[in-house]
Amino acid sequence: MSEGGLEQKYIQEAFDTNWVVPLGPNVNAFEDDLKNYVCSKENGDKICDREVVALSAGTAAVHLALLACGVGPGDEVLVQSFTFCASSHPITYLGATPVFIDSERETWNMDPELLEKAIIDRKDKTGKFPKAIVPVALYGMPYQIDRIMEIANKYNIPVIEDAAEGFGSRYNGQVLGTFGKYGVLSFNGNKMITTSGGGALICPNREAWQEIMMFATQYRESYPYYQHEKIGYNYRMSNICAGIGRGQMTVLEDHINHHKKVQKMYEELLKDVMGVSVNSQPSTGRYDSNYWLCTITLDPSLKIKGQENTYKTIVTGAVGGAAGVIHAASSATTDCQPNDNVEALRVYLDKAQIEARPVWKPMHKQPVYKNAPAYVNGVSEEIFKVALCLPSGPCVKEDDIKYIVDTIKSAIVD
Repeated sequence: MSEGGLEQKYIQEAFDTNWVVPLGPNVNAFEDDLKNYVCSKENGDKICDREVVALSAGTAAVHLALLACGVGPGDEVLVQSFTFCASSHPITYLGATPVFIDSERETWNMDPELLEKAIIDRKDKTGKFPKAIVPVALYGMPYQIDRIMEIANKYNIPVIEDAAEGFGSRYNGQVLGTFGKYGVLSFNGNKMITTSGGGALICPNREAWQEIMMFATQYRESYPYYQHEKIGYNYRMSNICAGIGRGQMTVLEDHINHHKKVQKMYEELLKDVMGVSVNSQPSTGRYDSNYWLCTITLDPSLKIKGQENTYKTIVTGAVGGAAGVIHAASSATTDCQPNDNVEALRVYLDKAQIEARPVWKPMHKQPVYKNAPAYVNGVSEEIFKVALCLPSGPCVKEDDIKYIVDTIKSAIVD
């Protein structure tokens, strides 16, 4: 049966059995599939004590993991700055303060040296250690988790791995999301597999799983009527979405292999294009990225057709992602934006019916976080100015990649 056939089969079963709710057989089976995946081929029995809760979004997973780590009003959480806002926004939901940590150049992810510096400094400034550490697998690239865990254990701070973009990525053969206390996954429409929307939280053991499950289902006590002794949330995944996820799990490895193939094609076809570099994983053998998105960087001196016209008008629609609703900008520019040649290439590709996106704008440069503490070295800001994401999903074929590369070449001013 085809991938789509399996998804339709499980969805139909949900309707036939009247399980059109945020729980049910598909949810249970999807959680089992996820558990079997993250526990397979791992080192040590403790990994296989992990349990997984399927949720309505990856953001919900971050929120519940923070809650389980005891984060509350007045606390601080160390979080990677180079990321999507879902890594940091849930910290504020709980009345806590995000403390942003800049990136190292090797993986573009959380810099362990800055992390330790921040831990020591926050303790000196506030009198207490941060409540959690949130590294992020940017575009699927594994973080330096061995060093991050070493530092976290030294100061007894729990790690919440945001592997929303890194489902299937590994470090030293071990699945991301299984190193720290909790691991976050996302199944948004553009991720490695999708449930149309949704996410999951990898929990350290059955006891933690049970508590997360309670928080995800309004924290109801075991009475014949509704009694609540803690504030809970309506965060469980629907049985319909989980049916999609069950079908998608059967092609996860195919999707990962496809993304890796796309990455290799970009590397090969762009290797001789002056001024354009494909970002790749370190060659140490420890990193195994799923290459959720393939990224390139442009030399600031590179000239792109139409570059002289960039940032002259206010953008009126959302660029990339699932964000269909945006707030009208007051200006065509900000104090931190991609270089003119990067924006010119994005526009040039867009006119050729190719969707390219800027990389994430660092959170410490976002207006909403202007007062948040940040430990920076300039790396994420530098990358944000020169980098662009290229199409890499399951629908991108070899001929598409050749067309994209040819278009990039045609955009360059000789």
